[in-house]
Amino acid sequence: MQQTIAHVSLVVRDYDEAVNFYVGTLGFRLLEDSPRPEQDKRWVVVAPPGSPGASLLLARASSPEQATLVGNQTGGRVFLFLQTDDFWRDYNRYVAAGVKFVREPSEQPYGTVAVFQDLYGNLWDLLQYNGSAPYTLGAA
Repeated sequence: MQQTIAHVSLVVRDYDEAVNFYVGTLGFRLLEDSPRPEQDKRWVVVAPPGSPGASLLLARASSPEQATLVGNQTGGRVFLFLQTDDFWRDYNRYVAAGVKFVREPSEQPYGTVAVFQDLYGNLWDLLQYNGSAPYTLGAA
């Protein structure tokens, strides 16, 4: 049996501002942006450059209840983990682009990590494993 996570849905306030942040600021690739007029929605999928795995489905909040969860889907915990092959390259690029880091870089037993906020306040780990962790880029 083989299964993979295809998409993780991220509730956003607005499609275009979310695309601008993820593609324009973080450098993700826009994989799809297709209208779904029958549902008054768009199917918007982004992924980090070079990512062969899961992608983000940017899902505009479609009710007042969903709107209250924008930026807080996990109650303030780190929500997503962006693994990189060059921590300092990406950290410095994000800082220069105005990305807000809420925890500065630190060396941990598993690698280098810092926590940043996306445009809505969701917390992300930017991390580069040092090879001792079982789930690293390129691992099978």
